Amino acid sequence: MEPEDLNRRLEELKQRVNLIFKNIDCEAILNDVLRETPRTVLSKIIASGLSGRGGAGFPTGIKWQGAANADGKIKYVICNADEGEPGTFKDRQILDEEPDKVIAGMIICAHAIGAKEGYIYLRGEYAFLYRKLVSKCEEWNRFFLSNRNIDFTLFVRLGAGAYVCGEETALIESMEGKRGEPRNKPPLPVISGYKGCPTVINNVETLAYAVMIMSDGPEHFRSMGTKNSMGGKVFSISGDSPRKGVYELPLGMTLYEFVELLGDGDTKAVQVGGSSGTCVPRKKFADTIIGFEGVPTGGSMILFNSSRSMYHVLKNYLEFFQEESCGQCTPCRVGCQQLLKGIEAIRAGERPLSYLDRLRNLAVIMSVSSKCSLGQSLVNPFNSITGHFREEVCY
Repeated sequence: MEPEDLNRRLEELKQRVNLIFKNIDCEAILNDVLRETPRTVLSKIIASGLSGRGGAGFPTGIKWQGAANADGKIKYVICNADEGEPGTFKDRQILDEEPDKVIAGMIICAHAIGAKEGYIYLRGEYAFLYRKLVSKCEEWNRFFLSNRNIDFTLFVRLGAGAYVCGEETALIESMEGKRGEPRNKPPLPVISGYKGCPTVINNVETLAYAVMIMSDGPEHFRSMGTKNSMGGKVFSISGDSPRKGVYELPLGMTLYEFVELLGDGDTKAVQVGGSSGTCVPRKKFADTIIGFEGVPTGGSMILFNSSRSMYHVLKNYLEFFQEESCGQCTPCRVGCQQLLKGIEAIRAGERPLSYLDRLRNLAVIMSVSSKCSLGQSLVNPFNSITGHFREEVCY
């Protein structure tokens, strides 16, 4: 396609979704929602098919229902704004431009599950947004005091910059003033979360979409995307792309169509889902769907053209994981180090290329024995990059 045609097609897709950044009256929507029973709110969120937009993709309505049914007089809602996945920056823009939607989504969740307090857990590197969000929460808290239908208070907590605190139980540990380390599960946070109470943790984008579902109806949300991947998705586009930035697009696109719109004409691979996601080579673009029936993503889409060394890409990811591992479990703590040392040894000629097979097996072992998703997900970039770009590791 010509550049003008690509721009036109991209704009058409953006307009077809256009939920997160659409102007709406959040107060009016909340007044309507608060007149509905919690059961009705839950049924609409479930009917919409909304799944978590942080990457895991757990059905949002089912999570809320679990907290609503849990025993406990005190319940909490936490917005996970610890956007630490490399290549992801869409939550930052949503928080900056649409904080009211995020907060309104927290109130809708609180109404559905019976929570009285909510917290925005903000990534340490996003400290520049802290005062703005505190001011916004104070503004909403004044609104709550003037509205008899709302018994809710909002707070902001600033993280210290640990990647592992994006994992919900490590986030809770951090909020409780402890070292940010994942907890054993079960119990799940919806049963025993913050301060041992039922807690719903959703990421920024998920909460904003909950508002749009209550505004436009679950049927409108289900009309976008595919049967298994309903709705739109906000993507962070980086790497070798002439159109870097944040785009809201429908789920269910093939990677071929995605790259045609956002690539530079020489894209050889796309890292879907950030450093913990899967690297898809060009030969797989046409067969790969962006969604839960294909390759799910929390939003990060990093494009690489033929000038990039996939060895250096992988080495960069492994250095990141080695640094960010909390060290609590041996498979992740030692495994990250050994994978990095292994590819360096192959590159230096100290180990044969066949040693890569042992490293790939180690990555699989880490995926089933690590305590949290940091160590579990390392198999995705390691085995996809070494599987599709094996020859680039040794030279």
